[in-house]
Amino acid sequence: MSDPDPPMKRQKEEEEEQPLLPGLPDEIAELCLSTVRRPSLVFSVCKSWRRLLYSPCFPDPFLSLYTTLLPNSSSQSLHFSGFDPLSSKWEPLPPPPQEQPLLLLHHPSFLSRKLPIQTVTVSTNLILLAATTNNFNPALSRPLLFNPILRTWFFGPPLLTPRRWCAAGSLGGAVYVASGIGSHFSTDVARSVEKWDLESCSGWRWEKMEGRLKDGRFSRDAVDAVGWEGRLCMVNVKGDAAKEGLVYDVGKDAWRDMPEGMLKGWRGPVSAMDEEVLYTVDETKGSLRKYDQEIDCWVEIISSRMLVGAQHIAAAAGKVCVVSDGADGGIVVVDVRAAPPRIWMLDTPPGFQALTVHILPRMSR
Repeated sequence: MSDPDPPMKRQKEEEEEQPLLPGLPDEIAELCLSTVRRPSLVFSVCKSWRRLLYSPCFPDPFLSLYTTLLPNSSSQSLHFSGFDPLSSKWEPLPPPPQEQPLLLLHHPSFLSRKLPIQTVTVSTNLILLAATTNNFNPALSRPLLFNPILRTWFFGPPLLTPRRWCAAGSLGGAVYVASGIGSHFSTDVARSVEKWDLESCSGWRWEKMEGRLKDGRFSRDAVDAVGWEGRLCMVNVKGDAAKEGLVYDVGKDAWRDMPEGMLKGWRGPVSAMDEEVLYTVDETKGSLRKYDQEIDCWVEIISSRMLVGAQHIAAAAGKVCVVSDGADGGIVVVDVRAAPPRIWMLDTPPGFQALTVHILPRMSR
């Protein structure tokens, strides 16, 4: 007769019944463990502590990388994955809702480029804001969000004017879209700004701002509106080409020209760490730089071939993460707090290349 409770099963049950810290209620133990500065130490001790790290109740979730991925094949399908820095493994995100529209990545009319899919992060959410359908209409009438702590996708409120090839960004818990093209070009849309405050008590809705752009020149390309010190900074074209730059003061709902030095050094993707420090990568020279507001100049931190051809950038917790051509579809990570800065490459899941990179709390299990 077989043992109804095999030793392995009894051991597992005993482990699950063990308190996190002997002599303390689990609620107090959770607070104690949340003060450990390196989650990897908690991860390495025992299974019950590892389970705590990935539970929604853990007070201070560690950060992970999230990326939108394009298969190396000719497939048009977009994939999403998260990288757990403790286990050093990629994990696919749960599939988006079935009613998600097809987001066009390639079209015969644009053989040399990918069509943009615009994403931002705000209030611990990854948000898909704008993309293009196969008939060149806006693909998203309402934003699609993924919350890693809840491990779920959901839709936001309908945009007042769905658009593509716009300026998209976030600041202080709110999402902004500016300019762009709707179902057809409209000067009114190309000069307009919409705001969605996820932390507002008045409910989820988009609000049309009074401050308007002076013209429609920011509807030429999909660009990032980078949140920095209460302002949104943006340029009208990507890359090393001649460009115009504007700064939107959110508190005053007013636009002004970008400082000359900031615009001159804006030669690739830009991100702000904690909305306080601006970082950019010169996509031609492969140089990571930090903006010095006092002298209106970008100061080089590190230069590397891996950063050449930078396409997208994210910054948080002392790390700058870059998707670039020089990384062969991978993600370059720079520890800007180290002296000297450390740089390494993180491979993406086999068979995929990264399109965008984001830094958010770890995904619960």
